[in-house]
Parts: sequence; C-alpha cells; structure tokens
Amino acid sequence: MPTGTLYVVATPLGNLGDLSPRAAETLRSVHTVAAEDTRRTLGLLASIDAHPRLVSYHAHSTEKRAAALLQLLAEGRDVALVTDAGTPAISDPGTEIVAAARAAEIRVIPIPGPSAVAAALSASGLVGDRYLFVGFVPRKGAARRRWLERAAGEPMTVVFFEAPGRLGELLEDLIALCGRERHAVVARELTKLHEDIRSGTLSALRTFYEMTEPLGEVTVLLAGQSADDATGIIVDPAEVAAAIAERLDAGDSRKDVMRMVTARFGLARNEAYRLVTAQR
Repeated sequence: MPTGTLYVVATPLGNLGDLSPRAAETLRSVHTVAAEDTRRTLGLLASIDAHPRLVSYHAHSTEKRAAALLQLLAEGRDVALVTDAGTPAISDPGTEIVAAARAAEIRVIPIPGPSAVAAALSASGLVGDRYLFVGFVPRKGAARRRWLERAAGEPMTVVFFEAPGRLGELLEDLIALCGRERHAVVARELTKLHEDIRSGTLSALRTFYEMTEPLGEVTVLLAGQSADDATGIIVDPAEVAAAIAERLDAGDSRKDVMRMVTARFGLARNEAYRLVTAQR
C-alpha cells in the first residue's frame, strides 16, 4: 500500500489573505492536520471551510505523538504540518517529524508561503542576496556572547527573532559589539493591523524602544559589517586590554576572546591574535 504524504504548509503571519490557494486546498484535502496550537489553527481551518482531523504537534510533543503521525502516513493517510504562523521548521516545530518522515522514505512536500524572515528582509532595505539567519539567540552566558560576536563580525545581513520584552537587551548588546552607528531594522507585527518596520542606527532604535514599548512578534535585521567598519578604526589600547583580561579571567578560551576582539573593536584577526596571546 502506498504511503501518505507529509505536507509542510506555510500559514499566514497575521493576514489571512496571505494563505495561498494551494495551501488552502491542501488543508481541505488532507486526512489530518498536525498543528502547533490547535485553537489558533481551528480558526484558520474554519475560514477556508476545511474539516480535517486536527491534532496537536509542538516543540514539547512526545515521541509517541510523532510515532502516531508516522503511523498515519504509513497507512496511506496524508498529513499537513502547520505552526502558529509562517513556515514550519524555521525557528518553529517541525524539523524532527520531517526528518523522521524522510528517514522512513515518506514523501515530504513543501507548500511555501509566508515567512517572517523573507517578509522582513524584503522590506528592510538591507542587502538580501546573502544573509545569515540565527533565529532566537541564547538568552545569557558565553553562548549568547559567541552568537552575538559572530553576528557583529558578519559581512552579511544578520536576521534575528526576539521576544518583545527582550528587544532592548538585544539592541544594547549589539551596540556594545557593533558600535552605536551600525544600521539595523526592527520589524514588528508583520502583515498585521499594527505592522511597523523601523530602520535606523542601533543607538536610535534603542532610544526609540526605551520610550515605546515593543509589542508583538519581533524580527531584527542587522546590517553586515562593512570594510570600513573592520579597518582603520582607532581604538583605545587600554580598553582593548581590559576587555581581553575580563574575558580571560572569566574562563573564555583564547579563540573566543580573539573573536570578541575582532567583532567588538574591528581589529584584524592577526592583530587580535597578537593582543590576546600577549595578555598575561
């Protein structure tokens, strides 16, 4: 008996008009829809007069739930995977079930559509031919520093997701690593009634959001480090030495400290290596 098909269906970020006709027809035709939040998806299904079996599948779903979906597919039933908004498996649940289906040689078909990454990038005015998407960065500690230091030194546009309550902290950390004048864009509530796409320097954005509480889903885009950013910068040697000492005393590896020096102060890698290895 032929197996069913797992459809990975992109759903609207907010505006229901962004659901493609192909996605709507898929949701009407499948046996089961596996949804991150069944309550939210129920409204979407009702809007297109779709009545599949609806089950929950989210980031904390058990292996038993995944096995049940794979069993349906093995029995020849088609399943559509959706998340609350946007494209499944892009900083949303879905990667594990897609990988399991592919491992079982079950057909997986993407039904493309809305994506906060693509939507924000297209309206940002920043370079989009190459970009680095990092999703949600770690909330604290050495892992957060490493992620942000890499982002600060990237020549490509870097795209983040962030919770509104932590936007200020992210902007502050980026200012410390990139300087106050690096250009960035904050996109909120994409495709929704209160959509806002605001661009400016990191400093200007931080000031604005100190006065205006950010609400809703947030996507942050950081302009890539330019050649001018990375060369010819005058820095205070004492400040660099103090930063190196602080990180080494905290137990960071010399390699991680070199990355910090390169990203934060814009020094060439060979100069960062010299300064770090010279530090006692």
